[in-house]
Amino acid sequence: MNTDDVLEVFREAGALLEGHFILSSGRRSSVFLQKALIFKNPRLTEILCKALAEKVKATGIEADVIIAPAMGGVIPGYETARHMDIDSLFVERVDGVFTLRRGFTIKPGSKVLMVEDIVTTGLSSRECIAAITKETGANIIAGACLFDRSNGEADIGVPLISLAARRFPDYDPNDLPLELAALPAVKPGSRGLS
Repeated sequence: MNTDDVLEVFREAGALLEGHFILSSGRRSSVFLQKALIFKNPRLTEILCKALAEKVKATGIEADVIIAPAMGGVIPGYETARHMDIDSLFVERVDGVFTLRRGFTIKPGSKVLMVEDIVTTGLSSRECIAAITKETGANIIAGACLFDRSNGEADIGVPLISLAARRFPDYDPNDLPLELAALPAVKPGSRGLS
Protein backbone atom coordinates (compact mmCIF):
# COMPACT_ATOMS: atom_id res chain seq x y z
CA MET A 1 0.00 0.00 0.00
CA ASN A 2 1.52 3.34 -1.03
CA THR A 3 0.68 6.95 -0.11
CA ASP A 4 -1.83 7.35 -2.94
CA ASP A 5 -3.61 4.16 -1.81
CA VAL A 6 -3.80 5.48 1.75
CA LEU A 7 -5.13 8.85 0.57
CA GLU A 8 -7.78 6.99 -1.42
CA VAL A 9 -8.95 5.31 1.81
CA PHE A 10 -9.15 8.77 3.42
CA ARG A 11 -11.18 10.03 0.43
CA GLU A 12 -13.53 7.03 0.65
CA ALA A 13 -14.20 7.88 4.30
CA GLY A 14 -14.64 11.60 3.60
CA ALA A 15 -11.59 12.15 5.80
CA LEU A 16 -9.41 14.14 3.37
CA LEU A 17 -10.61 17.67 4.08
CA GLU A 18 -9.74 20.88 2.26
CA GLY A 19 -10.15 24.40 3.66
CA HIS A 20 -8.30 26.42 6.34
CA PHE A 21 -7.36 24.28 9.31
CA ILE A 22 -5.60 24.95 12.61
CA LEU A 23 -3.33 21.96 13.25
CA SER A 24 -2.53 20.64 16.74
CA SER A 25 0.85 22.36 16.45
CA GLY A 26 -0.93 25.71 15.96
CA ARG A 27 0.28 25.92 12.36
CA ARG A 28 -2.22 26.32 9.52
CA SER A 29 -2.86 24.10 6.50
CA SER A 30 -5.26 23.82 3.58
CA VAL A 31 -5.41 20.01 4.08
CA PHE A 32 -6.59 18.10 7.14
CA LEU A 33 -6.64 14.34 7.58
CA GLN A 34 -9.65 13.66 9.83
CA LYS A 35 -8.65 10.20 10.98
CA ALA A 36 -11.70 9.89 13.24
CA LEU A 37 -13.74 9.40 10.07
CA ILE A 38 -11.51 6.43 9.24
CA PHE A 39 -11.59 4.98 12.76
CA LYS A 40 -15.39 4.93 12.91
CA ASN A 41 -15.28 2.37 10.10
CA PRO A 42 -13.78 -0.98 11.19
CA ARG A 43 -13.24 -2.14 7.59
CA LEU A 44 -11.20 0.93 6.61
CA THR A 45 -9.32 0.92 9.91
CA GLU A 46 -8.38 -2.72 9.39
CA ILE A 47 -7.15 -2.06 5.84
CA LEU A 48 -4.74 0.64 7.02
CA CYS A 49 -3.58 -0.99 10.26
CA LYS A 50 -3.05 -4.40 8.68
CA ALA A 51 -0.91 -2.76 6.01
CA LEU A 52 1.05 -0.89 8.72
CA ALA A 53 1.61 -4.13 10.67
CA GLU A 54 2.85 -5.81 7.49
CA LYS A 55 5.21 -2.90 6.79
CA VAL A 56 6.62 -3.07 10.33
CA LYS A 57 7.09 -6.85 10.07
CA ALA A 58 8.83 -6.43 6.68
CA THR A 59 11.51 -4.28 8.38
CA GLY A 60 12.38 -7.20 10.67
CA ILE A 61 11.33 -5.31 13.80
CA GLU A 62 9.94 -7.63 16.48
CA ALA A 63 8.20 -5.92 19.37
CA ASP A 64 6.86 -7.34 22.61
CA VAL A 65 4.16 -4.69 23.00
CA ILE A 66 2.71 -1.62 21.31
CA ILE A 67 2.28 1.66 23.17
CA ALA A 68 0.17 4.49 21.78
CA PRO A 69 -0.56 8.03 22.90
CA ALA A 70 -4.22 8.62 23.77
CA MET A 71 -6.47 9.59 22.21
CA GLY A 72 -5.49 9.47 18.54
CA GLY A 73 -3.16 6.48 18.77
CA VAL A 74 -5.44 4.15 20.74
CA ILE A 75 -7.38 2.66 17.82
CA PRO A 76 -4.48 2.30 15.35
CA GLY A 77 -2.27 1.00 18.16
CA TYR A 78 -4.81 -1.67 19.06
CA GLU A 79 -5.59 -2.67 15.49
CA THR A 80 -1.91 -2.81 14.50
CA ALA A 81 -1.17 -4.91 17.60
CA ARG A 82 -3.98 -7.26 16.64
CA HIS A 83 -2.31 -7.92 13.29
CA MET A 84 1.07 -8.37 14.99
CA ASP A 85 -0.42 -10.64 17.68
CA ILE A 86 0.98 -8.59 20.58
CA ASP A 87 -0.55 -6.52 23.38
CA SER A 88 -1.55 -2.90 22.93
CA LEU A 89 -1.31 -0.34 25.74
CA PHE A 90 -1.71 3.41 25.77
CA VAL A 91 -0.56 6.41 27.75
CA GLU A 92 -2.88 9.21 28.83
CA ARG A 93 -2.21 12.78 29.84
CA VAL A 94 -2.35 13.47 33.56
CA ASP A 95 -1.79 17.14 34.34
CA GLY A 96 -0.54 17.52 30.75
CA VAL A 97 2.02 14.70 30.94
CA PHE A 98 1.70 11.23 29.39
CA THR A 99 1.65 8.36 31.89
CA LEU A 100 0.62 4.71 32.06
CA ARG A 101 -2.65 4.20 33.92
CA ARG A 102 -5.43 1.60 34.20
CA GLY A 103 -3.10 -1.06 35.61
CA PHE A 104 -0.91 -1.12 32.49
CA THR A 105 2.68 -2.18 33.07
CA ILE A 106 5.65 -2.77 30.79
CA LYS A 107 8.60 -4.84 31.98
CA PRO A 108 12.01 -3.15 31.93
CA GLY A 109 13.89 -4.13 28.78
CA SER A 110 10.72 -4.95 26.83
CA LYS A 111 10.91 -4.15 23.12
CA VAL A 112 8.21 -1.54 22.54
CA LEU A 113 6.80 -0.21 19.27
CA MET A 114 5.15 3.21 19.61
CA VAL A 115 2.18 3.56 17.22
CA GLU A 116 0.59 6.87 16.26
CA ASP A 117 -2.18 7.87 13.92
CA ILE A 118 -0.65 10.89 12.17
CA VAL A 119 2.75 12.48 12.75
CA THR A 120 3.15 16.15 11.87
CA THR A 121 5.84 17.56 14.17
CA GLY A 122 6.38 14.39 16.22
CA LEU A 123 5.59 16.09 19.54
CA SER A 124 3.08 13.51 20.83
CA SER A 125 5.36 10.67 19.72
CA ARG A 126 8.37 12.14 21.54
CA GLU A 127 6.30 12.75 24.69
CA CYS A 128 4.93 9.18 24.60
CA ILE A 129 8.40 7.70 24.11
CA ALA A 130 9.88 9.83 26.91
CA ALA A 131 7.12 8.78 29.32
CA ILE A 132 7.57 5.07 28.66
CA THR A 133 11.34 5.23 28.82
CA LYS A 134 11.26 7.16 32.12
CA GLU A 135 8.44 5.17 33.76
CA THR A 136 9.34 1.64 32.72
CA GLY A 137 12.91 1.38 31.46
CA ALA A 138 11.53 -0.33 28.35
CA ASN A 139 13.37 -0.15 25.04
CA ILE A 140 11.42 1.82 22.44
CA ILE A 141 12.74 0.19 19.27
CA ALA A 142 10.80 2.24 16.71
CA GLY A 143 7.73 4.27 16.03
CA ALA A 144 5.08 3.66 13.40
CA CYS A 145 2.26 5.78 12.04
CA LEU A 146 -0.46 5.61 9.46
CA PHE A 147 0.49 8.96 7.91
CA ASP A 148 3.61 11.11 8.23
CA ARG A 149 2.67 14.69 7.29
CA SER A 150 6.31 15.72 7.71
CA ASN A 151 7.38 13.36 4.90
CA GLY A 152 10.26 12.04 6.99
CA GLU A 153 11.35 15.34 8.54
CA ALA A 154 9.88 14.83 12.04
CA ASP A 155 12.42 13.49 14.52
CA ILE A 156 10.77 11.31 17.16
CA GLY A 157 14.06 10.04 18.60
CA VAL A 158 13.73 6.50 17.16
CA PRO A 159 13.25 5.23 13.59
CA LEU A 160 9.77 6.04 12.24
CA ILE A 161 7.97 3.62 9.92
CA SER A 162 5.09 5.29 8.13
CA LEU A 163 2.45 3.62 5.99
CA ALA A 164 2.15 6.85 3.99
CA ALA A 165 4.07 10.10 3.89
CA ARG A 166 3.47 13.39 2.17
CA ARG A 167 4.28 16.93 3.11
CA PHE A 168 1.21 19.12 2.90
CA PRO A 169 2.16 22.79 3.11
CA ASP A 170 1.60 24.33 6.53
CA TYR A 171 2.12 27.90 7.62
CA ASP A 172 2.77 30.12 10.57
CA PRO A 173 -0.61 31.73 11.43
CA ASN A 174 1.01 35.17 11.05
CA ASP A 175 2.32 34.42 7.56
CA LEU A 176 -0.55 32.87 5.59
CA PRO A 177 -0.93 32.87 1.82
CA LEU A 178 -3.76 35.23 0.78
CA GLU A 179 -6.03 32.42 -0.45
CA LEU A 180 -5.77 30.63 2.91
CA ALA A 181 -6.18 33.85 4.94
CA ALA A 182 -9.42 34.53 3.04
CA LEU A 183 -11.03 31.36 4.46
CA PRO A 184 -12.37 30.98 8.02
CA ALA A 185 -10.04 28.89 10.20
CA VAL A 186 -11.40 25.64 11.63
CA LYS A 187 -9.80 23.51 14.36
CA PRO A 188 -10.99 19.94 13.77
CA GLY A 189 -8.26 18.31 15.87
CA SER A 190 -8.63 17.31 19.49
CA ARG A 191 -5.47 18.45 21.26
CA GLY A 192 -6.13 21.54 23.36
CA LEU A 193 -3.10 23.51 22.20
CA SER A 194 -3.26 26.92 20.60
